Amino acid sequence: MSKAILGTKLGMSQVFAENGDLVPVTVVEVLPNVVAGVKTVETDGYNAVQIGYDAVKEKHLTRPVKGQFEKAGIDPVKYLREYRLAEKPEYTVGQTLAADIFAAGEFVDVIGISRGKGFAGTIKRWNHQRGPESHGSKNHRQTASLGARMSGGGGKVFKGKKMPGQLGGDRVTVQNLEVVRVDTDRSILLVKGGIPGAKGSLVMVKTAVKSSK
Repeated sequence: MSKAILGTKLGMSQVFAENGDLVPVTVVEVLPNVVAGVKTVETDGYNAVQIGYDAVKEKHLTRPVKGQFEKAGIDPVKYLREYRLAEKPEYTVGQTLAADIFAAGEFVDVIGISRGKGFAGTIKRWNHQRGPESHGSKNHRQTASLGARMSGGGGKVFKGKKMPGQLGGDRVTVQNLEVVRVDTDRSILLVKGGIPGAKGSLVMVKTAVKSSK
């Protein structure tokens, strides 16, 4: 059965493999997760498990959310995420999940919110080419033509046109990353390569969907 757990991105480091290769890794702190809810096809129409992460004070919760934790009989948590499953869940409400649900050598997908970089032009946001710098050109970093001339008068900008706008701050999934090491004593996962998000941000580590290994 596929697995998922929530953690905190601490930053990047590097470790040496057994053959002496230097491997860049991202350190993910995985404090104990709690199963806050279990959904099945019979009761909810689909299979899923709700996992909670990071303790929070009750005064920071709304009354409906507080009632959800009281009904489940668990301590309040800051983050709640639902993870869909293809088969009936084998979890129970109140069960604790730790970093050891994954093992070194497994392949995972990591989901996070990319770092927000503010408003950006098309060169930085979409890697567009800049205009000429000489011979009286006035178009250095401006957006180029936005739409072709349409019959009936006037042009039209089609939906999805790559234009200036907000860069970053999006939900990003990086697939097929190898788990290099699992340190249960310090509750951390070492994942090969980079993952989305700033230091201290929430990430979800789950079983890889498209792994061919």
